[in-house]
Formats: sequence, structure tokens, C-alpha cells
Amino acid sequence: MTTQDVWTNYSEDIKRFVYSKVKDKAVADDIVQDTFIKIHIKLHTLKDSAKLKSWMFSVARYTLLDYFRKTNPTFEITDYEPVTFPEIHTHTEKDCLRGILKKLPKKYRDPIFLSDIKGLKQQEVAEQLKLPLPTVKSQIQRARKQIAQGFMDCCGFVKNDQGYLVGEIQDKADCKVCS
Repeated sequence: MTTQDVWTNYSEDIKRFVYSKVKDKAVADDIVQDTFIKIHIKLHTLKDSAKLKSWMFSVARYTLLDYFRKTNPTFEITDYEPVTFPEIHTHTEKDCLRGILKKLPKKYRDPIFLSDIKGLKQQEVAEQLKLPLPTVKSQIQRARKQIAQGFMDCCGFVKNDQGYLVGEIQDKADCKVCS
């Protein structure tokens, strides 16, 4: 992304933010200009473009702090209210898996947990649960089938021609298992 793209997409947001802090259009324009000079110089150092907007607001915030320090030597940083972005929790496969695992019968949940989540070998699982190895193997296979069915029931996944689950996680409200 070029500085021109960044300016086109985000300059109005930065201007509104800066103006909300200084309440003077001319000063706000100067601070925005300084902010975008810094952004232009350091844009190539940004590693994760998904964090571009929050990084830009951080640059703007520090540029504002510099302005306030220069114009008001008694300005305390504690007087400044930082921008906070609400944390967005997205519904993920892990959320569904937790719900599906909770609903598995204990005789399947324990072997699958030890094998697929803790990473123990099936022989070690059998020894730990004091069960014959063939029993543990069949319980793990049945648990995997029930987990796959859980994803199909919960989020509408389907099996493709190769037998793999395909689909997308739905909104939590639409899930039948983990909501």
C-alpha cells in the first residue's frame, strides 16, 4: 500500500481524530500533515498490514503529544485520553470444537483429548486409561467421526468428495452446538 492509498482511505478519520483533540482547524491540519509525513517515512516498516489503521492512530496520537508538549510545557501525559479500539471476539472453529468436545460421551472424550489434543501416542493413551489398545483406537476413530458430525450439525459443514470437511464457521447465534 502506498502513502497515497493510505491518505485516500484514512486521512478523513485521522483529521477528525486530531481535530477532536485540538479544536483548531489550522493546527489540526498541521498535525495531520506531520502525522502523514511520519507515516510516509515509516510505512515500509509496518509488517502486518492488518494493523495499519491502529498504527496510524498511534502515530497521530504521538504527534499530538509532541504538539502539546511544545505548546504547553505543563501538559501532563495523564491529561491525554488515548484512543482505544474495542476488542472484537470472532467466533472460531475452536469455539465450536469446545462445544462439540463437551457433548462427547466421556468414553470418547478422554481418549481423543489425550491423543489429538495432548499429543500422546495411542499406546500411551491405552496405558493411561488402562484399556486395550484396539478399544482405544476404535474410541478415537468414533470420537473423530462424532466431532466431524458435530461440525456438520453445528455450522453446516459438509464432506467433500475426498471425505474432508468443508464450510465456513457461522455466527455464534446461528450455531446449534456451541451457542
